[in-house]
Amino acid sequence: MKKIFAVATIIAIFASTSILCFGETKWDRLLVESARVFEEMTQMPEEGIPKSLLKNSYAIAIFPSVVGGGFVIGGKWGQGIVVVKDKKTAKWGAPAVFNLGGASLGWQIGGQATDTILLIGSERGLEGLLQSKFQLGGDASVAAGPLGREAEAATDLQLKGAILSYSRSRGAFIGAKLQGSVMTSNNEANTSLYGGDYSPNDILILNKVKAPGSAERLLNDLAKY
Repeated sequence: MKKIFAVATIIAIFASTSILCFGETKWDRLLVESARVFEEMTQMPEEGIPKSLLKNSYAIAIFPSVVGGGFVIGGKWGQGIVVVKDKKTAKWGAPAVFNLGGASLGWQIGGQATDTILLIGSERGLEGLLQSKFQLGGDASVAAGPLGREAEAATDLQLKGAILSYSRSRGAFIGAKLQGSVMTSNNEANTSLYGGDYSPNDILILNKVKAPGSAERLLNDLAKY
């Protein structure tokens, strides 16, 4: 029994320290999870997010809600990332971590967590993100985005007129209520990822930081758009 306990203890210690050895944090895991959510919500040609919208977006926000993974607390708060496309190079830059909160988010349907992607297609929406507090439906209008191939033709005007939201629960797209929700920069997470006190403007617009290795998968996915 003592030998079994000793072996179990060694395994537990190795498991807990292996993450530290590789320098991975929960924010690195958030970036990887964001890539997974983005892949799953865009690789559905018949009912997924239209490619034309993705290509014409100024910025994209991804809020993966993994039950028990630390990204959702009580269905009222989520943590995710925002990426911005450089106007000159058309390349996506380093991600910044944001919080999304609101008393009526509706993030959980019957206890089921919901993944959300926001497409920002106007400069006003992008500028709003850089403020200390950005309210969806207040500082910029938000609407459920169109889905699938049939929506491709009429998407550009919709994107310029509002932030488009896409929410998925149990593998199906749903209309989550985001009006009144507030986005704020997660300074703790950004400091952890980049090793300094960088504002959203520093990360997303001025490109003062280099994307961490954990963002490689996400940036490779975004490069298609």
